[in-house]
Amino acid sequence: QVQLVESGGGLVQPGGSLRLSCAASGSIFSINDMGWYRQAPGKRRELVAAITSGGVTNYADSVKGRFTISRDNAKNTVFLQMNSLKPEDTAVYYCNAGVRRLGDNNYYLYWGRGTQVTVSS
Repeated sequence: QVQLVESGGGLVQPGGSLRLSCAASGSIFSINDMGWYRQAPGKRRELVAAITSGGVTNYADSVKGRFTISRDNAKNTVFLQMNSLKPEDTAVYYCNAGVRRLGDNNYYLYWGRGTQVTVSS
């Protein structure tokens, strides 16, 4: 089994910062891409940022220049540093990862359960 667990969400004022973490654990051989998505009430889940195993990053236009994705491959962990937060960033944030399990040649996509981020004064 593989689990992804997010942490670091919470309530923050506009202009503030938060750092999200997502740790993958279980029978992991390797992880390729990792990413962060978010879903606001009444809206579709959308990509926020993604990062390859080699460190190549991709961001949604709405967060470029404000959010930074990074990862620690040794700890199977991905981070999302969020600065200059806006009320429209309020959403449940989910991480995902493409994981190759021990004894398996295929990669499967796993998701965390999400962490709430609320930006409000």
